[in-house]
Amino acid sequence: MSIRILRSLIVAALLSASLAQAAVKVGNVEFAPQQTVQQRTLELNGAGLRTRLGFKVYAMGLYLRAPLAEAGAILADKGEKRIRIVPIRDLEAKQFGDALQTGLEKNHDDAALAALKPATDALLGALAAVGEVKAGTEIVLDRLGNGATRLLVDTKQQGEDIADAAFYPALLRIWLGERPADSELREALLKNPQ
Repeated sequence: MSIRILRSLIVAALLSASLAQAAVKVGNVEFAPQQTVQQRTLELNGAGLRTRLGFKVYAMGLYLRAPLAEAGAILADKGEKRIRIVPIRDLEAKQFGDALQTGLEKNHDDAALAALKPATDALLGALAAVGEVKAGTEIVLDRLGNGATRLLVDTKQQGEDIADAAFYPALLRIWLGERPADSELREALLKNPQ
């Protein structure tokens, strides 16, 4: 093999590696290829745009310990995770909370909703305390190593950690369940961009 061909292969490999590490842009919102939750590096599994009635509502990214393409595998995984949501338009935090409640109701039966009620109330209360959520605000829902759910708004924790380990998979069903909030967003979250 000639030196020139070898150099071309090396340059192509380096270029591919750098592209794989590039941020993904969705609706003018950048999603870094990696984020950290409790000293655990998570990989961007997928990112997409939530639309409603033709309007762009928010950009969302899903971070996992390792890429997964099956919703069931993501829901069953007990490791750290991150949902990062950035609104494209100004919202009342209560509106966002109401949409989460509707998503939970669409993907769970009455018994499951009753079991999730204390955790749901805690999250909705923490969101309501935020007030208005301006376009560009970062809303993060982390699943911690102990199974708890943590809400961060613009890097500041809101409310207490929610200890119910069943709550984070329930939240994920809003976007990855059988009746997702947005089927195109669901597909985007399951498609690893790397």
